[in-house]
Amino acid sequence: MRKKGFNIKKLKEYELKNNDEKINKILLHKKRKSDSKAERKLKKEVKTSKYQVNKKGEISRKKRMKVALLISCIIFIGIIVRVAWIQFYQGDMLKQMAYLQQTLDRKISPKRGTIYDSTGKVVLATSSSVETVTVNPLNIPKESKEKVAKKLSELFELDYDTVLKKVNKKTAIETIASKVDKEITNQLRIWMTDNNITSGINIDEDTKRFYPYNNLASQVIGFCGSDNQGLAGIEAMYDDELKGENGKILKMTDAKGIDLEDSSETYEPAVNGSDLVLTIDATVQGIAEKYLEEACIDNVCTDGGNILIMNPKTGDILALASYPDYNLNDPFTINNDELKANWETLSATERSNALQAMWRNKAISDTYEPGSTFKLVTASTALEEGIVESTDKEGEFNCIGYIEVAGVRMKCWRYYRPHGPESLRQALMNSCNPVFIGLGEKIGVSTYYKYLRKYGFLSKTGIDLPGEANSILLDEKKVGPVELRNNCIWSKI
Repeated sequence: MRKKGFNIKKLKEYELKNNDEKINKILLHKKRKSDSKAERKLKKEVKTSKYQVNKKGEISRKKRMKVALLISCIIFIGIIVRVAWIQFYQGDMLKQMAYLQQTLDRKISPKRGTIYDSTGKVVLATSSSVETVTVNPLNIPKESKEKVAKKLSELFELDYDTVLKKVNKKTAIETIASKVDKEITNQLRIWMTDNNITSGINIDEDTKRFYPYNNLASQVIGFCGSDNQGLAGIEAMYDDELKGENGKILKMTDAKGIDLEDSSETYEPAVNGSDLVLTIDATVQGIAEKYLEEACIDNVCTDGGNILIMNPKTGDILALASYPDYNLNDPFTINNDELKANWETLSATERSNALQAMWRNKAISDTYEPGSTFKLVTASTALEEGIVESTDKEGEFNCIGYIEVAGVRMKCWRYYRPHGPESLRQALMNSCNPVFIGLGEKIGVSTYYKYLRKYGFLSKTGIDLPGEANSILLDEKKVGPVELRNNCIWSKI
């Protein structure tokens, strides 16, 4: 029994053990089945996700391709537009810029036209041949720059550091000295040959204005600046005719401005200016200036004076003298001793004003009262209008020492001893105010101003000189009896 019970117990344990294994197998099977479902589900989800990702990636890739294609088209169109803009719109300008960059252009000054007096024999202004020295720093060897700067500074009496700075610059052309006599430039040529300096230093033709008679007709002729441009007088008025046209020397260079070895220079000669003949007679001008200076000194004329001599038959100006004058060959040196002594203490504005006053041609730029000489205008108007038939009719006029105009008594200059009966000629000789005031009343404002216009008193003469001033007269509408009286004898204008 014990043995049997033992077996039963063992059997039960065995069964329990088998049941547990079965249960475990079932559970494991279920678990595996569940895991398989989950895995399949996961795989399905992953597959679906991959499909969706691939689909989205494909759509995104297509969009990117479209965007890239669109951008490429825009860039391509932009490049075409830009090329067309450069080619057709900026082409000429860029071509010109390239030409300027690739050529070395050295100017040749023309010979300015000669100015003669009315005889055509006396030279009042001429141009002499000189030369201008420039350097092309890029064409001077580095080891020779100091030597070149030293020689140029010694030869032209210039500051060494300033010249060295120019020689070391990275520019195409630097001017060293202008208007140099050929004797000095010939010394430079010899030095260049001795030192084997074949490039980098240029010696070009130039001209310098010269006035043989220094001060003669200085305010009329005027002078030129350092660039041969007329700055005053006839030189300025006829600058376009006198200056001519510049010539030039062209040489091809690279972008840095260095001369190309295989290229040659192109020389375009300058066109000289036209000559000019004035109505001024140098002999008459010299005599006028001599006696004007004496008169101004003897009479202590602090504001100077003027003399104008005209040919009455043609209107030609034979002499136009002003005092004080100045030296045309040195126009920037003041002619006033007091100003010259204090020149360094004057401001730039004060110096400029002093020089402008010295250059000023007072005969045409300043206004002045003609005084009793204007009575001739009144007399000629009266004769032309038939108000006075004869200049020598005795007793036609009578001076009692005064005349009444609009209730105002106008005195004769010799009111204390009146001129009495007189003809027009005698009235002119006596400069009798009442006679011409009376003639003015008979002429009237309208007729009087008509003759002022015919004589040219209300406008400029149009003389071939710069700076002419106009007359200062009341407007015709503002002239009453008293103003007309003033005009007729030119008093208190």
